[in-house]
Amino acid sequence: MSVRETLARVRAVVESLDDEPPAGTPLYDPVHVGAVLVSVLAAVGALYWLLWTALVYEGGVFVKAGALLRLLGGTPAAELGYEGPWNRGPFEGWLGTVGALFLIGVLLWQLRSEWRRAERAGRGKA
Repeated sequence: MSVRETLARVRAVVESLDDEPPAGTPLYDPVHVGAVLVSVLAAVGALYWLLWTALVYEGGVFVKAGALLRLLGGTPAAELGYEGPWNRGPFEGWLGTVGALFLIGVLLWQLRSEWRRAERAGRGKA
């Protein structure tokens, strides 16, 4: 059973319990507005964390990429500031940066696949 099928079943159960709104009531529920607000704040916080970790944390990806290129060019690691596990110089925090880049890649891949699914569904209806 997929997530969409589960959500469709839950929605059907909730809609069966829901009464028709009386005439003159607004077409939104303040609880839904609050839920949307909290969801947007959580999404913005997650995006901020990902971008901050990838671009700023311990120098970010650009400092690490530059140091890696210099290392591949023949510069000794000690000249870059590497002193062992206690002081990694520009490679400090590389695990967090790589993790954030991985999560950004997964997020972009999911957005791409959702975009393509919507595009295929749109072509089928036209």
